[in-house]
Amino acid sequence: MPPRIGLFVTCLVDLIRPSIGFAAVKLLEQAGCTVEVPAAQTCCGQPGYNSGDLDDARAIARTVIRAFAGYDYVVAPSGSCAGMIREHYPALFADTPALHSEARNLAERTHELVSFLVDIRGMTEIAARYDGVATYHDCCSGLRELGIKAQPRQLLQSVAGLSLAELPGAEICCGFGGTFCIKYPEISTRMVDDKAADILATGADTLLAGDLGCLMNMAGRLARRGETIRVRHVAEVLAGMTGAVPPIALAE
Repeated sequence: MPPRIGLFVTCLVDLIRPSIGFAAVKLLEQAGCTVEVPAAQTCCGQPGYNSGDLDDARAIARTVIRAFAGYDYVVAPSGSCAGMIREHYPALFADTPALHSEARNLAERTHELVSFLVDIRGMTEIAARYDGVATYHDCCSGLRELGIKAQPRQLLQSVAGLSLAELPGAEICCGFGGTFCIKYPEISTRMVDDKAADILATGADTLLAGDLGCLMNMAGRLARRGETIRVRHVAEVLAGMTGAVPPIALAE
């Protein structure tokens, strides 16, 4: 039987860019999976967790644990949300044995989308086309918590018409960091300005990444600088769905 996947859509995808969720479903089905989207899912709880509100983070985590019980795998088009579930849920319930066991079970079944396609489903290429030169930003949580680096590049290299230009400082934070950009706006702005300069230095016409929060941050800064580089989630390109929606472009 095909593996049964519970898609963790993420708050930003649900509210800002649903096309990423549809792209994720298409890619998972191409990988031979059955995909369901539990209606009871909600935020992963990371904003509260990062702000020290552990009581609310635990309450949200309990909801997520219940919503995704019984699936073979839980997949999210976000290294940030997948990292929260995999790395931090068990620690939230370290003093509650029963919930700790459930959190560990969920953590072991949870994966970021592209790493799931490559590392779990064994995909090495994709049947998609995108005409352009793209550069790829490694988002912090996916890179540092989940080891996502080679997987998106491997699949992108098989996309017809696409050339990859490696981003200088690809592993350096874009300055988003969830609540970081709210708490430290001046530092965040300097970081995303530096990132924008590196993106433009590649000569690429498209910026790709695997986390919508980072993409919104970079797209917003590029737009405010008057730059026309296209910004997209990697899933939209891999799924061949770039014709359905315009690039991400945020400005004041």
